[in-house]
Amino acid sequence: MTEIFSVFLLILLVITAGAAIRTTNLFVAVMLMGIFSLLIAINFFLLDAADVALTEAAVGAGISTVLFLGALAFMNEQEREQAPKRLAGLISVSITALIIAYATFDKPAFGDPNAPAHQDLAPWFLETTQSAVDIPNVITAILGSFRGYDTLGEVFVVLTAAIGVLFLLDTPSAGNMLKRDEGLRHYLIPRMVGRLLIPFILLFGLYIQFHGEYGPGGGFQAGALVAASMILYALLEGQDRALEVLPQRVLTFLMAFGALLFGGVGVIGILNGANFLDYSVLSSDPVAGQQIGIILIEAGVGFTVTGVLLSIFHAFVARGRTQ
Repeated sequence: MTEIFSVFLLILLVITAGAAIRTTNLFVAVMLMGIFSLLIAINFFLLDAADVALTEAAVGAGISTVLFLGALAFMNEQEREQAPKRLAGLISVSITALIIAYATFDKPAFGDPNAPAHQDLAPWFLETTQSAVDIPNVITAILGSFRGYDTLGEVFVVLTAAIGVLFLLDTPSAGNMLKRDEGLRHYLIPRMVGRLLIPFILLFGLYIQFHGEYGPGGGFQAGALVAASMILYALLEGQDRALEVLPQRVLTFLMAFGALLFGGVGVIGILNGANFLDYSVLSSDPVAGQQIGIILIEAGVGFTVTGVLLSIFHAFVARGRTQ
């Protein structure tokens, strides 16, 4: 039954992607890409990749759709016509698809227990996590401890991307705003439904943040969910009220502080005679030190992701208010 449903989702993905490519209405294209991201998230859940599914649902189907809609405010509704180059594009895409399809023939079957990853890496992580970190969620141990350098790099990539976007948008100051953002205050049903959802989204984000050691979740997913709750609040009540709850200076602090907290945990390890991002020296018990380190770096990830997503959202809204 699961395989039939997976095939059905794959067909929907192809149809949605094709429709998004064919449409010339940019609003329709954004909506279709939001649906595409939601379908991808469902596929990730079926593949037991709940951590990735949560991120895709919150960022791909939720926040990215809102940001794309914000970008559309500065563009034409219809896509501009370009000189047709369909033959060259068709040949290029066809060759790439054939190469990718050919490469898949050499890969092990999905779920094959004899795959190289299941013979070497997976057993080592499963055995080492219990003794070195002692947390049930092996994925959190891999991302936060064993692959700490990689995760730190991702955090700084997110921070750098946000800085670049904010420079490009050249966000005006609050004093230069030409109009007040009222949001959807005059629409009763969206406000009532939104007010019911926001506390649960925020609570679920906090649950994901602090429950990442025991189940799917962590700082990336939690930051996206917290940002989604605040973006929904801004859409319902207006940007002014949202900035009263979390002012821009607080968001800027969160962006930088989260990355510095992550890096600072690594520096503490060096100062205590261990390697960078070796959390075992954070406590007299090395296992407890690993757990403390993972909690701290996950908090840093959550702070940075929340600050970045909300700052970019407010930058889009602020530019629209000066038009």
